[in-house]
Amino acid sequence: MSALGAGLHRRITPMSVLLGVVTLLLVGVLTFAVSREVTTTSPTATVAPSPRPSRPPLEPAEEMYMRALWPIHADVERSVMRISLGQILYKTEDLSRADLKTRIEQALTSYREARTRMHALSPPTSLRHDHDQYLAAIRLFEESATEAMQMFKDGREEHLLAAYPKSQVASDKIREVGGKFWPNEFPPN
Repeated sequence: MSALGAGLHRRITPMSVLLGVVTLLLVGVLTFAVSREVTTTSPTATVAPSPRPSRPPLEPAEEMYMRALWPIHADVERSVMRISLGQILYKTEDLSRADLKTRIEQALTSYREARTRMHALSPPTSLRHDHDQYLAAIRLFEESATEAMQMFKDGREEHLLAAYPKSQVASDKIREVGGKFWPNEFPPN
């Protein structure tokens, strides 16, 4: 062995090898951390886009109309949910036929009252189209509930299936109008 090799061999100890490995690991972790910091953007530097464009401020008449519509809307939504859930529970045999009939009758009464209350409102010109759409939705809910009630006259459950499309169209109309009036009520799909 040469004098250089013998001197090198004496200097390499297990402790020096361990120290070298730890040093290399630290340099690697430090290099990785620095490269990540340089390539990623700061979360405070990015601005999240708003999910919906902000709408212009409401006119006082629009605000009054929407406040008057809100309790009507709440009653309609509650009736829609009760009748929908009732039909599901009926189909899974967790709700009796008589209980389903009661729910549909209550919903039908609620829809008729909502229609009457809607006619008593005076929407501003800017909301007239939405008002008419909402009224159309309530009429569709009424027609759907009336169709479902036929099941209790002739015993045919097909009336529930026949009632569904009108209810679905009405729900879509309500969601569209409600999304304009109360944008945070309906989460985006």
